[in-house]
Amino acid sequence: KMRTTICILFACMLFVYVEGIAIVPKGRCLCKDGDVNFIPHRNIQKIEIFSPSPACKQVEIIVTLKDGGQRCLNSESKFGKTCIKKAENNKSHQQKSPVISKK
Repeated sequence: KMRTTICILFACMLFVYVEGIAIVPKGRCLCKDGDVNFIPHRNIQKIEIFSPSPACKQVEIIVTLKDGGQRCLNSESKFGKTCIKKAENNKSHQQKSPVISKK
């Protein structure tokens, strides 16, 4: 009975450990080699920009295409820099409160 209890306890601890490993990023970037420099606007559904983090030291731009696929956009390309600039402008405009004046 004691041996069974220890085995079950060990299995539970191992399960929790394995689950924890799956959640913690391994210091890997989402984008591997093969970033593209340009994607036509008509093919783009959504653009997500990920800032550098402990998991990945570079800016990553993930483009979701209208056909459901995803591509990594080179953040150093002209198009990539334009996307980053537009996102920064949108973020700064969203943070400002509108001023309403009544006369």
